[in-house]
Amino acid sequence: MERTSVGFMKKSLFALMGAAALMGCGREVVRGANDPSIDARALSTGLDKDDVQRALAETLNHLRSAPVMNEWRLMHPSPNVAIFPFQNNTSEHIDSMLDALLGEAETWLVDTGAVQVISRDRQTEMIREIEGQRHAVFNPANAAKYGKQLGAKYFLTGKVSGNDERSDDMRRVQYMLFLQVIEVETSAIKWQKKTYITKAVK
Repeated sequence: MERTSVGFMKKSLFALMGAAALMGCGREVVRGANDPSIDARALSTGLDKDDVQRALAETLNHLRSAPVMNEWRLMHPSPNVAIFPFQNNTSEHIDSMLDALLGEAETWLVDTGAVQVISRDRQTEMIREIEGQRHAVFNPANAAKYGKQLGAKYFLTGKVSGNDERSDDMRRVQYMLFLQVIEVETSAIKWQKKTYITKAVK
């Protein structure tokens, strides 16, 4: 019994030493806050946080000085604006980044103080109701209907298109981020802007 106990203790000690050795040889985990270069480095041809922030900064800064924004600033009460889902017309799996893009655009609009932004949760319920589906699927053809039901005077929407090219030693994906503001009542395009993002593996 005593030998068995000693043998067990030796095995446990070796196991602990092995685990410690593995941990010592493992890769270091680093926070982006401590090493900003982590976020700057591209790891794939998909969109990442840096791409979204750069594209939105260019696009929304253009909206900041657009005539429609000046109209919004003069309206009393402030107009209701809904942000509808962005379409992914690329071959890349970037839906999670499009959600992040929606959130960034929503926060930007709220921060301007020029409009009342309609909750995206409410939009989801309304889309589900209009489309008659258990799981809400945005249909661009019904955007004006959604806006009227939500009491929105304008909606901000967009899409991302991509051109994927390959050679023997390189793959390049060129994205086009396209945003526009639509007036619900007239379906008139009050503002639009596109910006480009290029990613490559070489």
